[in-house]
Amino acid sequence: MTSSFDTLNLSAPLRNALTDLGFTQPTPIQEKAFSVIMSGRDVVGLAQTGTGKTFAYLLPILRQMTFSKQKEPRALVVVPTRELVVQLVSEIQKLTTHMTIRVAGVYGGTNINTQKELVVNGLDILVATPGRLIDLAVTRVLKLGSVRQLVIDEVDEMMSLGFRPQLTRILDLMPHKRQNLLFSATMTEEVDALLDEFFNAPLFIEVTRAGTPLEKIRQSGYHVPNFFTKINLLEKLLSTDETMEKVLIFGPTKRMADLIHERLKGKFPDQFDVVHSNKSQNFRLNAVVAFQKGSLRGLITTDLLARGLDITDVTHVINVNTSDVSEMYIHRIGRTGRADTEGASITFIAPAEHAYQEAIEKFMGKQIPMLPLPDDLEISTELTMDEQFTHPEKNYLKAPSLKQSQGAFHEKKEKNKKVNLGNKTKWMRDKKYTKPIKKRAKKR
Repeated sequence: MTSSFDTLNLSAPLRNALTDLGFTQPTPIQEKAFSVIMSGRDVVGLAQTGTGKTFAYLLPILRQMTFSKQKEPRALVVVPTRELVVQLVSEIQKLTTHMTIRVAGVYGGTNINTQKELVVNGLDILVATPGRLIDLAVTRVLKLGSVRQLVIDEVDEMMSLGFRPQLTRILDLMPHKRQNLLFSATMTEEVDALLDEFFNAPLFIEVTRAGTPLEKIRQSGYHVPNFFTKINLLEKLLSTDETMEKVLIFGPTKRMADLIHERLKGKFPDQFDVVHSNKSQNFRLNAVVAFQKGSLRGLITTDLLARGLDITDVTHVINVNTSDVSEMYIHRIGRTGRADTEGASITFIAPAEHAYQEAIEKFMGKQIPMLPLPDDLEISTELTMDEQFTHPEKNYLKAPSLKQSQGAFHEKKEKNKKVNLGNKTKWMRDKKYTKPIKKRAKKR
């Protein structure tokens, strides 16, 4: 039996907002988490990306929230990136179009004084990155004593980004009496340690096995000899496949992402942009908005956008490199095939990345279908610096020859034979003067 949002104890404003958004049925994680969060118990929600984790905690939080004039926030949501802050604030605003709820987001890289004004004017829900949250809290501008619900979203990503000390400090600043909600796609030992120390007997809600890819994503891959041949293949696929209308391209590093952008910019002018942590905040947000609206055909990025960012209607995800972390591969391809749409993922696999492919396939429990390279694809002989030292077809360090080996002990070469000449200073002096110089007795 298919459930609907009518079966949940939602208020009329929330039901109207969901209707406006076109949502009629809750996802499994939303359905299972609603009543538990409403009960006030600590919750750990585990679900793969694209399954509606955000609404799973927002709906019960907003269901319990009523109009208030108090200044301090009553709910706090902590996320790892600035883009997620902006996205989450937008989602809350969509759900509260028929409610009087004040929400704002704060993050680093922008003027803190402007964000201080937002906090001082009064909030019901605050969305923040860890660093800026601590900056506001230690200056006493932001007071956390009224927070009754704390949400930590994408916590495993925060741990991988090194936010463990900041999270610990935030939890220490929070009031003792609160509800803790943690949502993530995967669990790690660091996350388990955080739960043991700060959570009160949380209930685990897991809707699918971690690592299971969405069945709506058609996965495929190519075995490609090197990076520059990957670029040639990328250009060819974009030129010949008309279904690639909204493409998210993942590169291995910021430098490589810029290189991919430079190549595509020449062949596809004004169709692609690049986003990574070296870009300014305004540039990143504008590029994501343009891609979301369809002004750009594609967006090139690193793993910065692999987690949590909800960009709708992505037709293809192209992995120029094969991730060495199996979970990250799942997060990457999860940017497509979201909601009720189908998607496709294509992964370029170099010889040095075959082991990563095997690990991903073992993690998923299924193989990535491999496709043959196009016959007319130009195979590049140019190698990147990394490939020059990992390419299997070249041996840059010659093995020592054993043909004339004399074992572990052998006679020294003549130039290496040394004679102990005693004190070097005395020897040099004797060589310069025919007669040794004798010290004269001091006159008294």
